[in-house]
Amino acid sequence: MKKALRRVLWVLTGLIAINFLIMGLRWAVAPSGAAEALNMPLFNGAALSSQIGDVGGLFLCMGLFVLLGMVTKKREWFLATSLLVFAIAVFRILAWLFHGASLVMPLIIPEIVIGTLLLIASKKLTVDQSQKPE
Repeated sequence: MKKALRRVLWVLTGLIAINFLIMGLRWAVAPSGAAEALNMPLFNGAALSSQIGDVGGLFLCMGLFVLLGMVTKKREWFLATSLLVFAIAVFRILAWLFHGASLVMPLIIPEIVIGTLLLIASKKLTVDQSQKPE
């Protein structure tokens, strides 16, 4: 991969990590804004605890996973995040197909793009661990 394209991929991957981290932190300090950004109502009571904990934790960890991939150059971190993002897109589609949810393509398309970019990063921004000298 040419150096300029690798640099573009590096920057895009970093922006993905920052976006995930910011969204995770928003759930901790300003959950109403974070919920609004995802087109969801803010729950209350035990549901609010689950909403903030589950969604905030998911985003924060996805951001940390991407950063770990960038720092360690280990593909597993990019792959783990990519799988999570693709799973979210699949579950959105399942919610629409089987449970009467709206089909939210403005959320699904970026998830597919981000998941794909992370798959590419797992190949192009990492070191092949099987090639390590003994």
